[in-house]
Amino acid sequence: MFSCNFVLNSKEMRTLLFIILLLLVVPGQRAWAQEQQVVVPYTLADRDRAIITDSKISTLDAKISTLDAKIIALNDKMEVRFESIDKQFMYQQKQIDDIKTLFYWGFGILITLLIFMLGYMIWDRRTAMQPALEQAAKAHENSRNLILTLREYSKKHADLAEILRTHGIL
Repeated sequence: MFSCNFVLNSKEMRTLLFIILLLLVVPGQRAWAQEQQVVVPYTLADRDRAIITDSKISTLDAKISTLDAKIIALNDKMEVRFESIDKQFMYQQKQIDDIKTLFYWGFGILITLLIFMLGYMIWDRRTAMQPALEQAAKAHENSRNLILTLREYSKKHADLAEILRTHGIL
């Protein structure tokens, strides 16, 4: 006797059995499905319904075309309005830019005036203080000379020396 290399549990055997079963079942299913089909005749009522459906579809196409035209017109109107709104925004932005420029110039002028006034005040104080300082120095020198003169004179007159001692000059 001959021996078979295929074992019933092997993977090749299972695959082969599955393919054979598939080949047997599929043609039978097609034949059974063809037997179940029923031929339906095309009647005049069907033709009338098709004509009515066709006319309704053409009416709907016309309505859709008019709606498309209305949407396009609305879109054009919206674009015009958006352009006018954009122009208004650009005009307002220009006005804001002009106001900012005005503020920059105004603050620049104010700061320049404040710096000028501060410089003028410092200059004025220096020029006003100089004559006062010179006059104070001259008065100090005069009082010093007067004290020296009085001290010299008090060496010959005792009563003047007594007065100068009481006041802490001598």
